[in-house]
Amino acid sequence: MHDLNGKGAIVTGAASGIGLGISRVLAKAGVNVALVDIQEAALDAARQEIAALGVRAIAVQLDVSDREAVKAAAVHIDRELGKVHLVFNNAGVELGGGSVADVEDREWDWIIGVNVYGVINGIRHFLPLVRKHGEGGHIVNTASVAGFWVNPDFRLGPYATTKYAVVALTEALHQDLAGSNIGVSILAPAAVNTRIHASGSNRPARFGGAYQRYGAAGLQAALAAGLAPEVVGERVLRAMRDKELYIFTHAAPKTWFSARFERILAAFGKV
Repeated sequence: MHDLNGKGAIVTGAASGIGLGISRVLAKAGVNVALVDIQEAALDAARQEIAALGVRAIAVQLDVSDREAVKAAAVHIDRELGKVHLVFNNAGVELGGGSVADVEDREWDWIIGVNVYGVINGIRHFLPLVRKHGEGGHIVNTASVAGFWVNPDFRLGPYATTKYAVVALTEALHQDLAGSNIGVSILAPAAVNTRIHASGSNRPARFGGAYQRYGAAGLQAALAAGLAPEVVGERVLRAMRDKELYIFTHAAPKTWFSARFERILAAFGKV
């Protein structure tokens, strides 16, 4: 995956944030992009922006938690984009801070549907498009530093729960594809300048419709001060070329992870 010119990519959550940042970097490298998102107006604007960079860009409005819709989207992308070499299962939502005991059933259904089943559906239906041409490729699943450590300041328990699942799922996929010509990576950023805190505005009707959930204290400010999405996209591109399994974007989490792992290791002293 060193020469990406003319390759094809699927990016979910591509209308804004990290997904749009990745799409911009891919397009600048000559990659044709299928931009997938639930936000129709933002998606059309993103498609026009990516197409203006001189590559083929198609827009696919999609709820990634809907497995039948993802299956149909794969057929459409295969027909309209051509060969797919890269898949970025990036779409994600969050609920805001609070106790996991207070999360409603439909909120669990929604966040697990998008953050976990969205990745599963992408693996089930987009990975075969990479396999079919035999030219190799790469799968990147977006987790988070929250997939390794639950931040006590923001209390994003449901979000962390889903991102832990994405880490395990991607590590398993990495094992499954070992020895093949398809690479696998876990993208685990810390704060990035996105609007994920406003995820509720895009919640589908089948999960209760759009709403405003309480926000985690300081989360919006932390995100606003975070990395630019395109910087994350550039980091992802380098990591794919270097065949990195874990793609981290910030140095600070190393200290947080170390404290957690030391606590885990210390617990073995009780055995």
